[in-house]
Amino acid sequence: MLRKIRILLAAVTFTLITLLFLDLTGSLHAWLGWLAKIQFWPAVLALNVAVVAGLLILTLIFGRIYCSVICPLGIMQDLISALHGRRKRNRFSFSPEKRWLRYGVLVVFLASCVAGINVIVSLLAPYSSYGRMVNSILRPVWTAGNNVLASLAERMDSYAFYSVDVWMRSLPTLIIAAVTFVIIAVLAWRGGRTYCNTICPVGTILSFFARFSWFKISIDGDKCVSCRLCEKNCKASAIDVKTGRIDYSRCVVCGNCIGKCNKDAIRYIHPAKAEARKAEAKHEERNESGNVDSGRRSFLLGAAIATTAAALAQEKKKVDGGLAVIEDKVQPERATPITPPGSMSARHMAQHCTACQLCVSACPNDVLRPSSDLSKLMQPTMSYERGYCRPECTRCSDVCPTGAIKPITREDKSSTQIGHAVWIKKNCVSVTDGVACGNCARHCPVGAITMIPLHPGTDSKLTIPAVNEARCIGCGACENLCPARPFSAIYVEGHEVHRTV
Repeated sequence: MLRKIRILLAAVTFTLITLLFLDLTGSLHAWLGWLAKIQFWPAVLALNVAVVAGLLILTLIFGRIYCSVICPLGIMQDLISALHGRRKRNRFSFSPEKRWLRYGVLVVFLASCVAGINVIVSLLAPYSSYGRMVNSILRPVWTAGNNVLASLAERMDSYAFYSVDVWMRSLPTLIIAAVTFVIIAVLAWRGGRTYCNTICPVGTILSFFARFSWFKISIDGDKCVSCRLCEKNCKASAIDVKTGRIDYSRCVVCGNCIGKCNKDAIRYIHPAKAEARKAEAKHEERNESGNVDSGRRSFLLGAAIATTAAALAQEKKKVDGGLAVIEDKVQPERATPITPPGSMSARHMAQHCTACQLCVSACPNDVLRPSSDLSKLMQPTMSYERGYCRPECTRCSDVCPTGAIKPITREDKSSTQIGHAVWIKKNCVSVTDGVACGNCARHCPVGAITMIPLHPGTDSKLTIPAVNEARCIGCGACENLCPARPFSAIYVEGHEVHRTV
């Protein structure tokens, strides 16, 4: 029963967290965003004391059920291991703990956090690794399937689905996500929870507390016949039948051993109660007072998760304005990268972001994409070739689980300066083609651009933009809507520290 409850809760959690990254409407985050915020390392970075304390208390009571029920990367490993288990049963065996590797990786991880080496932290954080795999590998496939449904629905005069662009946001991030998936999949296929118990820093941290958990898997030596079925089905390789010892620091309380034991020799119980039960059983045998109650008991790990979701189809439509082929825009060379409103500064973003890509997947305007800069590799940066950061949108700040992007209101966002616009004379169509434009000034949401005469004192009606840097908030509407191709005549330079205008 314990195993069935664990599988049910894990399946629900895994499905809902995956849908957070695949949601094309943005409606699920209002219901399920808390699932990202109860992940261990994001909660640590967000200084969410309540969540961190709750997870540690949960571990002290029940053991490492976080790794089996809440962590999506751990559940993914279970799925891969289960696929192999269908072909090869009873394939595990006890192996000693590799302390030098576990604690070595943890020391490197913590040292990287302190030193600000964000690439290493991002690569090792389990929730972030899973997020990158879903966003970089699975989301394009999911979006393509959505577009097929949208095409079919359109032919039936239905708008239940709408088409979404499928494009590669970052090749380095895609490669890293693919390599990470292959490594973890191979380890899970061959050794079950090998990654969790040798590499994952979160698993190592929780293992300290799991050693002292109130409830533990306990083996009754009087009933055990040394068939080793429990050991052969322990995906954490934590059960040694010869010595009757269980390594509780690696046990993830999956319940596989209990389900496989046909002698009722393994229970999930407090050790003191287990000893009391054994003593009581012996006493009853001596006094011939009847049969020992061998009914199985299992402890409920948590409440089932229920959710409802309403699909909202809200997306801008791109119109080419005619039959001419529009050349794609090319990203400008920015001296300072742009970070989202709410991140406060590039330094704050770098210190708190684990590159989980949840904000990237949630951005409805295709503004966010993973950085290719080595010092901020895979962390979100902004660019405006496909859209601009609309003042009324706060989606990225709403979903960030680590506090790298602080929650921000629409009013505060409209007064937060993340950068300023810069005009490039040689690219402006008013200068190069001699045609009137004014697109940048017309679409600036804060009125920071004024059109002034190109040739003052003449009869020419051509005008060029003048940017009021003190008023500009860096939203990128001017850059995105500039008709100059492939390089915009006006682009946004980022600010290291955000300002209030």
